[in-house]
Amino acid sequence: MDASRGIGTFGVWDYVVFAAMLAISAVIGIYYAFAGNSQHTSKEFLTGGRSMNPVPVALSLTASFMSAVTVLGTPTDVYRFGVIFSLFGITYFLVVVISAEVFLPVFYRLGITSTYEYLELRFNKYVRLCGTIFYIVQTVLYTGIVIYAPALALNQVTGLHLWGAVVATGVVCTFYCTLGGLKAVVWTDVFQVGIMLAGFLSVFIRATVVQGGINTILNDAYKGGRLNFWNFDPNPLQRHTFWTIIIGGTFTWTSVYGVNQSQVQRYIACKSRFHAKLSLYINLVGLWIILILSVLCGLALYSRYHDCDPWTDKKVSAPDQLMPYLVLDILQDYPGLPGLFVACAYSGTLSTVSSSINALAAVTVEDLVKPNFRSLSERCLSWISQGTSVLFGVLCIGMAALASLMGGVLQAALSIFGIVGGPLLGLFALGILIPFANSTGALTGLLAGFVVSLWVGIGAQLYPPLPERSMPLSLETYGCNSTHNGSNWMTTTEIPFSTSAFQVNNVVRTPLMDNWYSLSYLYFSTLGTLIALFVGMLVSLPTGGRKQNIDGRFLLTKEDILFKFDIFKKKKHVLSYKSHTVEDGGTDNPAFNHIELNLTDQSGKINGTHL
Repeated sequence: MDASRGIGTFGVWDYVVFAAMLAISAVIGIYYAFAGNSQHTSKEFLTGGRSMNPVPVALSLTASFMSAVTVLGTPTDVYRFGVIFSLFGITYFLVVVISAEVFLPVFYRLGITSTYEYLELRFNKYVRLCGTIFYIVQTVLYTGIVIYAPALALNQVTGLHLWGAVVATGVVCTFYCTLGGLKAVVWTDVFQVGIMLAGFLSVFIRATVVQGGINTILNDAYKGGRLNFWNFDPNPLQRHTFWTIIIGGTFTWTSVYGVNQSQVQRYIACKSRFHAKLSLYINLVGLWIILILSVLCGLALYSRYHDCDPWTDKKVSAPDQLMPYLVLDILQDYPGLPGLFVACAYSGTLSTVSSSINALAAVTVEDLVKPNFRSLSERCLSWISQGTSVLFGVLCIGMAALASLMGGVLQAALSIFGIVGGPLLGLFALGILIPFANSTGALTGLLAGFVVSLWVGIGAQLYPPLPERSMPLSLETYGCNSTHNGSNWMTTTEIPFSTSAFQVNNVVRTPLMDNWYSLSYLYFSTLGTLIALFVGMLVSLPTGGRKQNIDGRFLLTKEDILFKFDIFKKKKHVLSYKSHTVEDGGTDNPAFNHIELNLTDQSGKINGTHL
């Protein structure tokens, strides 16, 4: 067992494990397509008939944004930039609280299928159309990256066929989304979270054994300067500091958890408002566990390669491939386990892609088809929902081909969320928090926020920030006994981070590039949100925002905030009793009878929800 022995390859058992994971996901889809025959209406196809329990929904929320980008990207990030990434634990907490206490009450009360319906109720149909188009573009782009990233990394290291993997992922996802609707998506996510945990655990446990205990791993990390928890530099240009992660991260992830259709659609599918909030808080625990595991895997990765970095040594061609490389290195004697890890990365992909496809179908049906073709029957809409699922599945595979031109995966994914998600978050915040905002202000704000964040985002892709902004820690190769190490003694701080196809090389750096374009990618979203909010407020005031008369249901009210304190003071026993009786069918609440909602139901609905 000397170190010079090469890394393993992908064996028969690994393919078996991987294929089994795809097969089980597909079977769940078939099961929900034929069980209960409940997919006759588009509403049931898209929101699971609003009868889900909080635990599967929570696991599903966790799965859908912990994609393969997380499985492959986070350990690499820790390996290269240190454990400061773990501060995202605080960010996740803030995000979940904001989503559960600010956005959820309003969306849940209105009983909407698409979050963009809210924009029409609160502003007008043009704002809704803008929001919808922005969302569709953002999600298709993001999903392309999510399908392509793991396929590339796994292809390079294990020789898994690249486009074969991309197409297989896309096809399986489209298959169970189209057949099973939201219920299939949620239950496959539950299964996939299990696989992701198993994959991470097998890697970490084996790495700990190989490296001789957790102390060795922590000592190596300490010596390599990887335990950099605290960096309070307020400079917004540094890539990860305490402030960029807490402030920028909170804005970026709130645009995902608070207003992103694929997340909102899930927690709205719960039986009661209490269950919906509960699912968000349970999901927080899931996020923490996966964050901790991925950070530990990153430290194990560093410990294993602290004196011989495979990336500098040209063993792997991109940082995203380090994790699969480690897996084949330490798990080669255990047939099936590398396959488990690949299944783990792919579970991340499948869950994210399937939630995106389902959400895109929901948005298309609710926001583009229903308002324009009012005469369609429910049966017909259900067919259209399934058709759009297929269409978006194909579109996302197409986007994966485009993503192959984009470089730096984790960054690209989060940049897209920031550029489009930021202004959208600002738009919803205007609607929910600012009573005097009107449609003129909303549209102007959305566009202003989008233009500014697009400008910064594209600038950052063209002229990537200098290494002293992203602060990669040094990677050593002195321990490598490879043949070509004659000239390779340098550490790799020189390698630029983003190797995007659009990069402009050898250009004289102007102050604009060094300051404006070097903004931390986590602040793209913050910038977009704040500009959308301020411009929206400034434009609304002179254009008659104060005069309009707005229904209180569309705003966050005092009762929404006091609602939870009430419960904890007086009604603890009542609450637990209530949440058990609701299990039967949840029909005590008028919103959940299987009848299309009319807005006249609303008063009963509010009373029903207020436990």
